[in-house]
Amino acid sequence: MIALLIISWITPIHAASVNGTLFPALDPANETGTVTIYSSLDTNLSMPLLEAFRAANPDIAISYVEMLTQDVYERVTTESDRSGATADLTISSAMDLQIKLANDGYAQPVVVPQKDLWPNWASWRNTAFALTFEPAVIVYHKPTFANTEPPHSRVELTKLLREQGDIYFGRVATYDIERAGLGYMFLAMDEKHDRNLWDLVSAMGSAGVKLYSNSSAILQRVAQGQFALGYNILGSYANHWVESHPELGIILPTDYTLVMSRIALVPRAAREPELGKRFLTFLMSEHGQEIMSKQVRLPALHPMVSGKNTFTQMSKTHGSRLRPIAVRPSLMVYLDQVKRARIVEKWNKALKSQ
Repeated sequence: MIALLIISWITPIHAASVNGTLFPALDPANETGTVTIYSSLDTNLSMPLLEAFRAANPDIAISYVEMLTQDVYERVTTESDRSGATADLTISSAMDLQIKLANDGYAQPVVVPQKDLWPNWASWRNTAFALTFEPAVIVYHKPTFANTEPPHSRVELTKLLREQGDIYFGRVATYDIERAGLGYMFLAMDEKHDRNLWDLVSAMGSAGVKLYSNSSAILQRVAQGQFALGYNILGSYANHWVESHPELGIILPTDYTLVMSRIALVPRAAREPELGKRFLTFLMSEHGQEIMSKQVRLPALHPMVSGKNTFTQMSKTHGSRLRPIAVRPSLMVYLDQVKRARIVEKWNKALKSQ
C-alpha cells in the first residue's frame, strides 16, 4: 500500500520507454529544467531517491532512463560523439565501463562537498564517484546446514566440495562469467587476491556447479533448498531476499570479501550539467545516503550513515578482510579482450578438470 501511495504521489507522465520515465516538477509554474539520468538501477527501486530530490527541488523535473550497463556506456559515447549532448548523470554497476567513460574524456570534473569524506579508493580525479558499498558473499540454505557449519572461506568451500562433492553435487551455483559482467569482474578480482582460486573453480566444476547470469535465479533456488550454496553473490540483493526468506543465510568470506560500488558521473556532453551535479551532490549527501541505505536498501558509503549494511558498520565488523574494488583506471584492464579470453579459458578448463 505504501509503495502504491509513493508511486501515485510521484505521478510520472508516461511509463518507462526508450526515452525513460518523466517525473514532472512539483512546482510546474516555476520549472527551471529537467535533469536526465541514465541508470542501471531499477526505476522502482530508485523511487525514494527521486521522490526526495523532487521534494527538495520542486522546480526540477526528472527524466529517468533505466537501461543495461552496456547500453549506458554505448549511449553516452554515441550521443556525445554524434550530437554533443547526452544525459546529465549516469549511474551504473559496471565499474569498469564507468571508469572507461571517465578515462576516455566522457566525464567532466565535479566539485562535490561530500567528496572529502569519501575513502581514497572511492573516487577518481573528481570525475567518477562510488555511491554504494556492496560485498560479494556466500549464500547458503540454512536447513541444509542445520547440523554442520557452512563454509566461511574459500579454503573451507574447496574442502567441502572435494570431500563431500557427492552430497552437494548439482547444488552449488555461481555467476556464468561469460554472460554476467559482474561475475566476470568478481572472478578476475578473485584471481588477483587468491593464488588458490583455480582449485576452488575446479572443485566447483567437479561438484556440478550451476551457472546463472543473474543473482535472483541463484537466490531463489538457494532459498528453496534446491541449491545448498551460492558463491560470489552480490550481498545487497541477498539482503533483500533474506527479509522474506529466513531460510537463506549470508556469509562474508573470512579470508577476504570483495566489495563493488555503483559509480556515478556527470558526462562531459551533459545537456544540463549543473542539474547533473546537483543530483550527484544529493546522492552523496548524508540525507541522500540515508535514503540509499534505509529505503533503497543499498549499502551506503557515507561515513556518517550508520546501520547494519553500511560502509561504517561493515568496516567496524569485518575490518581488513574487506577488499573494495578501487575506482581506478586499472579496472579497464578487465575490458581487454585478450585478458578476458585468457581468464575465460582458464575458467572453462578448471571447471572441466577432475
